[in-house]
Amino acid sequence: MISLPQRVGTPQPSQLHAALPDIMDPETAANVPIRTVCCIGAGYVGGPTAAVLALHNPHVRVVVVDRDQKRIDAWKGRHLPIHEPGLGDVVRAARDGTSDIEAGTEAARQPNLFFSTACIETIKEADICLISVNTPTKLRGVGAGRATDMAAFEGACRDVAMYAKPGCILVEKSTVPCKTGQLIKDIMEAHRPGVVFPVLSNPEFLSEGTAVRDLMQPDRVVIGSESTISGHRAAAALANLYAAWVPRSRIAPINIWSSELCKLAANAMLAQRISSINSISAICEKTGADVGEIAKSVGMDPRIGPQFLKAGLGFGGSCFRKDIASLTYLSESLGLPEVAAYWQQVLTMNNFQRDRFARHVIATLNNSLRGKKVTILGYAFKKNTGDARESPALDVIRILLEEGPKSIAIFDPLCSEADIKHELSVLEKDFAVCKPDGPVEVLQDPYTACADSNAVLVLTDWDMFKNTKPAPAPTKPTLAESYDGATPTGVLHITPKLEQTNLNSKPPTPPRTPKISPLPADIACRLIPEPSCPIDCTECESSVTSGKPFEKDITTPLHWNDISKIVKEPRWIFDGRNILDPRAMVGMGFRLETLGRASMY
Repeated sequence: MISLPQRVGTPQPSQLHAALPDIMDPETAANVPIRTVCCIGAGYVGGPTAAVLALHNPHVRVVVVDRDQKRIDAWKGRHLPIHEPGLGDVVRAARDGTSDIEAGTEAARQPNLFFSTACIETIKEADICLISVNTPTKLRGVGAGRATDMAAFEGACRDVAMYAKPGCILVEKSTVPCKTGQLIKDIMEAHRPGVVFPVLSNPEFLSEGTAVRDLMQPDRVVIGSESTISGHRAAAALANLYAAWVPRSRIAPINIWSSELCKLAANAMLAQRISSINSISAICEKTGADVGEIAKSVGMDPRIGPQFLKAGLGFGGSCFRKDIASLTYLSESLGLPEVAAYWQQVLTMNNFQRDRFARHVIATLNNSLRGKKVTILGYAFKKNTGDARESPALDVIRILLEEGPKSIAIFDPLCSEADIKHELSVLEKDFAVCKPDGPVEVLQDPYTACADSNAVLVLTDWDMFKNTKPAPAPTKPTLAESYDGATPTGVLHITPKLEQTNLNSKPPTPPRTPKISPLPADIACRLIPEPSCPIDCTECESSVTSGKPFEKDITTPLHWNDISKIVKEPRWIFDGRNILDPRAMVGMGFRLETLGRASMY
């Protein structure tokens, strides 16, 4: 191989690398002081991320901005716009501050988390801008159904380009296609030529329902940067914010293109496991094998592991389908049709699983739903979240509506009626689902939803739907209880033990699962009372109307024995999440159909 001569004065790659500052060196971050963080987007990523950053960096002012005034008002009040276990306490501590323990001892914590619609003013003051806006799949145009709609992301970048001070660090938090960093640099150069704006990629790996735990105890924090002095210094500054509570061994500096692609790759591989076990479940039903036993056996292999091997209706939510679609579009754009076809099959299997579940319900009910009522228990795409986006329930309901049922009653403990009907509105062109006299009804009580039903479909794995005995609650709360392994100093809040009473011959309601706070005990005990709601608060009015407290109960189990008395013979139950105990359900007189197992009646 011929070695080309180097130009005089041109540093060798090894020399250039040696000249770059160390991303993990705290002294490097000192060159880029961070006083104000602006988080653009107050959604499922921006809100929790900003709250935890603010909690662990009390000296940094963190401002979350969004153009949606209603959403911002919700973040400022008692009724947060999203449900995440533990999020309320984290927001309260950072947003409202804390009180003194005693005069002359530990000082009160000052508020350092703020929510605002003043986007431009906040961007002007920021040292770091985290872009956490929605990046949905395009609905029309080139790449419709697969490519990522970058309109909101580009708009946020333009605002930063026009108003940010020189040297402001831009951080990609939204899930974006690979090479988005170059798009940002092009936008910045077009509006502020010659001004240096370091660009970082910091993908989130949050799982809805455990987002606070994932933030408090992350497996890894990936920070992608360019191999330049300004890029490494910016990465060091962001790493320093995380290092306030994350061990530096878990902070992974990589190049920006790898960082952008790793989020898509991670979600694609997790979704692949779900589609793989669901494909096996179809075989099990034809052969008499039990998919649960197979999953347990396969999961014991250390090369595979047990995670994401639970057969069910497949994946939903705003990430997996969108990210895999983006990956297939990227593969085709790069001239890799075989790669695109491989990942497309993961989506195909996911759709097949929920379609065959719905078709099986119809076939079992004598291939007709005319004059029949079907009950849907659970609309959220997974438990412990009120997120109704991309729920498997939507596809199941679409197929059921094709058979013209008398009614479809939906109950979900967290999803609001407005959110459910908003998601179902995509079916409006074919079915009058959102009209007052339409066949779909969203109810607040599971027993009312099940009354006189010809079939009950369990579509979300809520703990309250399970018919296994709950673990006994501890009698005495302790301050040393951990928050799902997140921190050894969490504080335990427990509801008083309920007295055993006889209500309509129902068995006593077990105590609710103890509410555990993710906050250290010295902070949790000094939270300032939450602000009062306005007189016209719709959330409070809804609680009064329904007779239920605002803290919605998602732990008290259903009395399936009572439901067996109010549904119609032959008491069909279709378990789309494999969370019901077959023998117990059959013992109560139900005919249970599950995924990946033979019928037990």
